Amino acid sequence: MKVILLEDVKSVGKKGEIIEVNDGYARNFIIKKKLGLEATKQNLNDLKLKNAHDEKVRQEIYEDAKALAKELSDKSVTVYIKTGEGGRAFGAVSSKEIATEIKSQLGIDIDKKKINLSAPIKSVGSFDVQIKLHHKVTGEIKVKVVGKD
Repeated sequence: MKVILLEDVKSVGKKGEIIEVNDGYARNFIIKKKLGLEATKQNLNDLKLKNAHDEKVRQEIYEDAKALAKELSDKSVTVYIKTGEGGRAFGAVSSKEIATEIKSQLGIDIDKKKINLSAPIKSVGSFDVQIKLHHKVTGEIKVKVVGKD
């Protein structure tokens, strides 16, 4: 019997795959536990439409990420850090502070986990910070760190 899997089934197949299994296994395990559906014409057509819709949504998310990366490349954010004598900084600028400043200054909400700092910023100056917007798109924003007494 041909079955469309609705969930991953260990040692059988992944979600969305069409597999061939014994009739008893299909009826008594896969269909009964709602792990899959029988591969009828209607169910195959529904799967095809769902896959097309999912692909369209993935493409829209990718396009939005590319547009946001282009928008961020032209912008900069100013972050203030407490400094002492000789311009030495107390502490460091973290990804959380950068995300907060992007939200307040630009109105763009970015998760702090997507901001890629190789090391915390511990000095005053201008830095290029990478932001992972999508698994295929990485944007960059200029962060100006200014000392305050």
